Amino acid sequence: MNPSSDHSIESPWQHDGVRVIPADRLDRNTAQTPGMDRKAAINFARVGAQKLWAGTVHIHPDAKTGAHHHGPLESVIYVVRGRARMRWGDALEYTAEAGPGDFIYIPPWVPHQEINASRDETLECVLCRSDGEAIAINLDIEPVEKPETVRWIDPTHPEG
Repeated sequence: MNPSSDHSIESPWQHDGVRVIPADRLDRNTAQTPGMDRKAAINFARVGAQKLWAGTVHIHPDAKTGAHHHGPLESVIYVVRGRARMRWGDALEYTAEAGPGDFIYIPPWVPHQEINASRDETLECVLCRSDGEAIAINLDIEPVEKPETVRWIDPTHPEG
């Protein structure tokens, strides 16, 4: 008899395999920023993740983070609802916006700021980072008044 077809024998995959984290069980015990609600879904403490962190962030209307970077980590933000405005650069001199269904990539060490571009709608996003460690280095940057708008262009689709 094939042991993999015998369900009475416990496999290590039973408890250490695929994990589903229900939406109502996300962990609010994360670093918080005023005007934002961040919740962890996937991290070392919750599921044993070694190389990534994933969760949600809700940014209140007209709220924004301070200038910061995440050290060597890569970050991806997926916009679920609302309008995100990102500013980045040594003086936060560049800006771009993203809406529902858009992905935002933030490379390592890039000074940036996340902004809810709406004055009356909550910005809802899914956030993934390339390590389970919560690295956020705050920066003392005096932002330029009129940042340069930059269209995000994928090198394989240069026309947008």
